[in-house]
Amino acid sequence: QVQVVESGGDLVQAGGSLRLSCTASGLTFRYYAMGWFRQAPGKEREGVSCISWSGGSTYSADSVKGRFTISRAGNRLYLQMNTLKPEDTAMYYCAAALTRGACPTDQYEFEYWGQGTQVTVSS
Repeated sequence: QVQVVESGGDLVQAGGSLRLSCTASGLTFRYYAMGWFRQAPGKEREGVSCISWSGGSTYSADSVKGRFTISRAGNRLYLQMNTLKPEDTAMYYCAAALTRGACPTDQYEFEYWGQGTQVTVSS
């Protein structure tokens, strides 16, 4: 049984930093591209960042480039978030996609999802 679990969400002031973590059990982690997504109240879920199975390529949405960094080590995925803004407030989800290629461009190609961790940025 595959389990994806996120952690690290919190309430933080604008300009602050957080590091989100994600673990995935029940699958061979190194075979999967991993992504971070977020969904704010009343908005659609959007892709934030993705890292290939090898860690050799990453993708970040324009809204977080230069502020957020995705990485992976062992069977953990991380999202370092710096210079947080109120508009970064959302539920953040970790997801896994079985691919040996580049990160999927369609979030529906991600097969396994966590329950999310809440990030709230106060102004």
